[in-house]
Amino acid sequence: MNDIPFAPPYLNAVRELLPLAVYTAMALLLAGILMLAAWWLGERRRNPEKDGAYESGILPTGSARLACPVPFYLVAIFFIVFDVEAVFIFIWAVAWDLLGLPGLMHMTLFIVVLLLGLVWLWKKGGLDWAPKRKGTASRGQ
Repeated sequence: MNDIPFAPPYLNAVRELLPLAVYTAMALLLAGILMLAAWWLGERRRNPEKDGAYESGILPTGSARLACPVPFYLVAIFFIVFDVEAVFIFIWAVAWDLLGLPGLMHMTLFIVVLLLGLVWLWKKGGLDWAPKRKGTASRGQ
């Protein structure tokens, strides 16, 4: 398409984003239609056998809803934080020659802030997996 003279500046941005908007609308419409069809065509009968937990053919014992210990969630959150940090550092490393000394200073500040957060987390006990033992007796005695 040719640029229209004297067109508002946002018109080109709208033209560039229009295919993305159409694609998103079509994807949402298709997902909605498929979910509606599954709801409409599916059976609505309930019975205890269907509602029970399935454990590979073995009769379930107890609840299927077991809570994961909190340290597993903490490790997942720490992984996400430090994974995002690694992405930022990788992006900086790719463009370090364009960013120069100001980019180095910003990245150094970023790493120092994250390191201080890690030290604070360590001191608060966020990295401890088990409760602390009372007493210092050795196991052999």
